[in-house]
Amino acid sequence: MSQENRAILDRLNEEVLRQGNVDAVDELVADNFAEHDPPPGMAADREGFKDFVRDIHQAFADQLHTVHDQLADGDRVVERWTMTATHAGEFMGIPATGKRVTLTGIDISRVEDGRIVEHWTQCDMLGFLAQLGAIPAQEAVGS
Repeated sequence: MSQENRAILDRLNEEVLRQGNVDAVDELVADNFAEHDPPPGMAADREGFKDFVRDIHQAFADQLHTVHDQLADGDRVVERWTMTATHAGEFMGIPATGKRVTLTGIDISRVEDGRIVEHWTQCDMLGFLAQLGAIPAQEAVGS
């Protein structure tokens, strides 16, 4: 089961996140999908996820999504990832900056009957917003 679940996440990463193919979401994500940590403005369901993917692809050009670690156990798949892209369009009310930015995070997805039914994410939005110039950059402790 774990290998099959990893394959579902691999397809989501490639087809949806890297390529921006929101049509694949209906095949990979369950009708009753629940996003437990939606970003501001995102509905916590499958349609909200599709809208978020569209928004990300409109706002960030030349995206590079890298999964550094992927662990699967039972119905859960955990991934540690990085997205690097150029801020080319409005994102969360922030006008395009042309800056190359990096977002890092860790996701947990629960798969049931071959589709993702639940998702949790923790990502460095504070660091990401600082890179976009939306908030002041913080100095490292001890600097």
